[in-house]
Amino acid sequence: MILTINRGSSSVKFALFSPGKSPQRRLHGNVDPGKGIEAILSHAAPDEIMAVGHRIVHGGGRFVQPTRIDDSVIAGLRELFFLDPTHLPDEVATIEEVGKHLPDVPQFACFDTAFFHDLPRVAQIVPVPRKFEEAGIRRYGFHGLSYQYLLGQLRQMKAAEGRIILAHLGNGASMAAVRDGKCIDTSMCFTPAAGIMMGTRPGDLDPGVILQIMRSSGKSLEEMDHLLNFECGLLGVSEISSDVRQLLAHRASDPRAGEAIDLFCHIARKWIGSFAAELGGLQTLVFAGGIGENSAEIRAGICSQLEFLGVRLDAAANGRNAAVISAADGPCAVRVIKTDEESVIARAVCEVGGFS
Repeated sequence: MILTINRGSSSVKFALFSPGKSPQRRLHGNVDPGKGIEAILSHAAPDEIMAVGHRIVHGGGRFVQPTRIDDSVIAGLRELFFLDPTHLPDEVATIEEVGKHLPDVPQFACFDTAFFHDLPRVAQIVPVPRKFEEAGIRRYGFHGLSYQYLLGQLRQMKAAEGRIILAHLGNGASMAAVRDGKCIDTSMCFTPAAGIMMGTRPGDLDPGVILQIMRSSGKSLEEMDHLLNFECGLLGVSEISSDVRQLLAHRASDPRAGEAIDLFCHIARKWIGSFAAELGGLQTLVFAGGIGENSAEIRAGICSQLEFLGVRLDAAANGRNAAVISAADGPCAVRVIKTDEESVIARAVCEVGGFS
């Protein structure tokens, strides 16, 4: 069996796949990050695990392909901690913990940033002095495993050509602009905190706001890092929750919840408009992620006022989370696709490790 591990800030998702060219999922679940690998292995027979694949959020400019993990890879990841102190240390710790429990089982790393490594040069550049680019400051992009899966699904549908916007909307949220099967831009930038407003991250923010918060509150860099990653976004604006379901339930009774939802849709809509301008139009819009796949109200809010781009929803189809939610006469196809990062990891492990 192939074990995949997808570590997030609030849970660790895992799955077991039988090996092959098209790995088949046999089991999946999630555990609290504090419970360790023992909790995952309690759901599987360790003797049956032939390889382990990890989702690694940041590969920097160094890791651009799925990679078998050895001491040099771990050392390389440690050198990238400065790029992603929020995720990489925990992910490396998970790799090392797996190694202790399954010392003879090969492990593989699949990088979220790899999908974007060949973005057009203009999309990579961050408008700061060039000397900082040498220190690794550039647009990297994230949610790459999800976008790889979504694009693969569109290829199977013969719908991957043309001008496409992929929207991965969950507690972390981002978008990617794709032209004829190639990604040309994405909303997340140097870190996953940029771009669209998210559950607890602000998305793009006036740098002056950050400086003023630090001046007025006396927050340290570490305290500011925590605020930007865990106290902003839907949670910060609503002062209630980062969970869209709770905010929608309180929308009518609490104006803060309503404002948080409205702002989320407003910002997402602006990103769609900007990417449509960059693409030169829009032929397909895909919603994925926990919010994108399950919240008809959020999808409708985002798509309102986008008729000038050909986006017209079928209210009934949208309400039942149908695979295609655009109106029959709408020039732009609007799709809902359940993303599956774990299957991408499993397939990569089979290919790189020769288990296919």
